[in-house]
Amino acid sequence: MSAAIASLASYGSDSDSEIESESKTSSEKVDPMDPDATVHLKPLQSGNVTTLAVLNSAPEVAVKESVETGTHLDPTLKEVSYNPTYETLFAPEFGPKNPFQTQQMAAPRNMLSGYAEPAHVNDFMFEQQRRTFSTYGYALDPSVDAQQISTTSYIGAVDEAEKNKGLTVFESGQKKTEKRKKVKGGEAADIDNFLGPWAKYEDEKNVAKPTEEEKKDLEEYLAKRQKRGKREEESPAEEKTILHVKDMYDYQGRSYLHVPQDVGVNLRSPDAPDKCYLPKKQIHVWSGHTKGVSAIRLFPSSGHLLLSCSMDCKIKLWEVYGERRCLRTFIGHSKAVRDICFNNTGTQFLSAAYDRYIKLWDSETGQCISRFTNRKVPYCVKFNPDEDKQNLFVAGMSDKKIVQWDIRTGEVVQEYDRHLGAVNTITFVDENRRFVSTSDDKSLRVWEWDIPVDFKYIAEPSMHSMPAVTLSPNGKWLACQSMDNQILIFGAQNRFRLNKKKIFKGHMVAGYACQVDFSPDMSYVVSGDADGKLNIWDWKTTKLYHRIKAHDKVCISALWHPHETSKVITCGWDGQIKLWD
Repeated sequence: MSAAIASLASYGSDSDSEIESESKTSSEKVDPMDPDATVHLKPLQSGNVTTLAVLNSAPEVAVKESVETGTHLDPTLKEVSYNPTYETLFAPEFGPKNPFQTQQMAAPRNMLSGYAEPAHVNDFMFEQQRRTFSTYGYALDPSVDAQQISTTSYIGAVDEAEKNKGLTVFESGQKKTEKRKKVKGGEAADIDNFLGPWAKYEDEKNVAKPTEEEKKDLEEYLAKRQKRGKREEESPAEEKTILHVKDMYDYQGRSYLHVPQDVGVNLRSPDAPDKCYLPKKQIHVWSGHTKGVSAIRLFPSSGHLLLSCSMDCKIKLWEVYGERRCLRTFIGHSKAVRDICFNNTGTQFLSAAYDRYIKLWDSETGQCISRFTNRKVPYCVKFNPDEDKQNLFVAGMSDKKIVQWDIRTGEVVQEYDRHLGAVNTITFVDENRRFVSTSDDKSLRVWEWDIPVDFKYIAEPSMHSMPAVTLSPNGKWLACQSMDNQILIFGAQNRFRLNKKKIFKGHMVAGYACQVDFSPDMSYVVSGDADGKLNIWDWKTTKLYHRIKAHDKVCISALWHPHETSKVITCGWDGQIKLWD
């Protein structure tokens, strides 16, 4: 313990003496080879205790003046908290120099390719010079002051700049318009000859003009054309009807709308036949249309009459039983009739045509009751099947809307505007509370009645347009004629799911809205095709059972009679309607 204290005492005294000697010799140059100079590094002997001399290795502390003048600044520093002098700011960087550094590398850079000085250039001026350089090969030298511009102030093709007098792209374009001068006047100095703002131009002298005779003919032609266009737009075609039978009423005062009792089938019965069979042969042809038939509809519930519309602008009513005569022709459209629809009782029907009119007809008298139009082409038309809504009908239009009219007022009462293409079909489902529409936008939408927002939207990337849809007799399924030569079956209750097990193929319909139908007992599915054939599939197995060559042109529609076991009616673009049994 006493030895440790002695060593500490000797350490303290020695260090003091060493600091004194250090301060004396700090300014002198020390020779490391001189033994006297390194004596302070040798251990000191003090009795039995050996102590080491202390070396003060602390650097010199700078005084305040040197802080202000000689402090090193980090070159990457962006902000300084005091005012440094010029010497401090531009002092050389500390550390060894890079022996491989070139002059280019040593130069200051603020971007990859070098040092860009900040300069304000107007966006328009820059774009003007850039375009001028890319078009003519010269541009103003940016380093030259704008007030000292001369022929030497350009870079690039200087000769071209002299030739064009330094005009830019925007200025040189104005030269072309200068050629178009007024014949007389137009200048402020020449005010006496000024002809006003509508004076002719020099280049108008050479314009070819029609002669007086040609001008007269042209005016007459344009007037006729305008008159015809106005007449077509303003006034609908005149309606008339032709009765083709001698007596409109029988001896009991009954018209042809009365359901016959003597045809061997109970047409008043709501029940469908128990078992249906495949039709084999043609038993009758209704001919009277001069152009293709576009749609056929059977009389509601009984099916004893047949209504047909055609591209010859006419609608005809035919007998299905007895002599199968043409009873009445309805004439009132100026263009092809697209769709027809009976009301629940069959006393009235709607017709939609390409003349942009929907007309309501009396089935018995042939009178046109009212006309409806919104200046768009109606593609399909349907009465609301509810008994208390027989005054309302909906029409799918070419302008992507479904429009709802009230017959009593003749006004549009609702518009369903969600489709992205022309609306092709409207089908009522779920006890007429909802209806399904298909469109050229390749989608299927389900709507609540009178609510203009679809609550179900079905569209898959693989789906095609479905221009013909039919509800099954039991109300559970929707048969949709798809444009990829398939009949797709969707559930008509709640989910509206595609039934992937029921896909009917084997016919060619791409491009044609061939109407599909079911047999009354749900055992067969029938459809026409583009080749004029009638195709019949089995509902359960989806096999193509039978194919009949029905028409020379497209077989556009096929209807299975609701009270017959094997009677199918087809119509085609050859203008004929045929009955098969």
